[in-house]
Amino acid sequence: MAESLVKEHVSSKEKIWTRDFILICLANFFVFLGFQMTLPTIPLFVESLGGNDRLIGVVVGIFTFSALLIRPFAGQLLETKGRRFVFLAGLTIFIFTIGVFGFTTSLILLFAIRVIQGIGWGYSTTASGTIATDLIPAKRRGEGMGYYGLSGNVALAIGPSLGLILVNMISFKELFLICGLLGVIAWISASTIRYKKAEPIAIAAKTTKWNLYEKSALQPSILIFFISVTFGGISTFLPLYADQRGVTGIQWYFFIFAAALMTTRIFAGQLYDKHGHKAIYIPSTILISIAMLLLAWMPNNTVLYIAAICYGLGFGALQPALQAWSVEKAAANRKGMANATYFSFFDLGIGFGAILFGQIGYFLDYRSIYITAALSVLLSIVIYIWLLIRNKQT
Repeated sequence: MAESLVKEHVSSKEKIWTRDFILICLANFFVFLGFQMTLPTIPLFVESLGGNDRLIGVVVGIFTFSALLIRPFAGQLLETKGRRFVFLAGLTIFIFTIGVFGFTTSLILLFAIRVIQGIGWGYSTTASGTIATDLIPAKRRGEGMGYYGLSGNVALAIGPSLGLILVNMISFKELFLICGLLGVIAWISASTIRYKKAEPIAIAAKTTKWNLYEKSALQPSILIFFISVTFGGISTFLPLYADQRGVTGIQWYFFIFAAALMTTRIFAGQLYDKHGHKAIYIPSTILISIAMLLLAWMPNNTVLYIAAICYGLGFGALQPALQAWSVEKAAANRKGMANATYFSFFDLGIGFGAILFGQIGYFLDYRSIYITAALSVLLSIVIYIWLLIRNKQT
């Protein structure tokens, strides 16, 4: 029989920090820590296997595209098979694939493993976001998603820098095995969450067709696509770009970015709950655009760090707001699909950005990557304004 978590809370006075919410945050932290440690080191690993910028973009992009393709099925399975099944299955796949990275000696085999890893990532992250949504009181969803996001942000503050430090001290094989061990800790935390039996409305979903998206989540999901394009450019090529420019503080970039991200998460969720996305979107996207232009310039560490602050503040406020927006109008038995829709567009942006920027970096230069990323964010502002006008008219 399918399973689901505790019924959605309705009182704004109810607690966010329950036992199960802490456990899902811990699971999210450890799996994200292992993942974040690979973000700046996978490009270096591809280089060690003889790959160039174009191949680096494909290796990163193929992971996110496989996660993208699996998310609609993950969303459906969350309502029919239950949160526990999807979450633990996804973590198992992710742990296995990240652990065998270091034993890979060919780019072709690495591509295949990355495809499988993307499937595990798609299952686990769609499930964890839905589980967090289930556990947060409805009237405090923006605030709660901000706190949940902090678990990933702390991992982001530690992971990339730790990965870059360790890769200079140990082999790639040992690094990836450590990342897999962190995934095991996440699996243990996830297995102790108290899951409950499904409600009748969720069981009834077995008889419905396999929908590929949740319509109510489309608008914020489209917007996050244009924002997450920037993340693909930073996570994949910024270490290589900084080295090319002779900027030596790349390890500190990720730490400062994550610190700014965590700072804004403290108040951005509450701001969303009180005033909605209109109070957050435009200021956040302007900050992200400034960050991209600063990275395109980047003459020294100071500018790099200012870009990290701008990007962290903007992305930290925007990401949980758009995720909360994507699930707030979905029916109780469609919140899993709403999260799947949101993360599908998030993955599509990262994957598209990594592949596109790989071509731009190969044929033009790294600087052009961040100019293009700024244009993507500015385009999202135009689309957002159009959506506001369209929504008023309807």
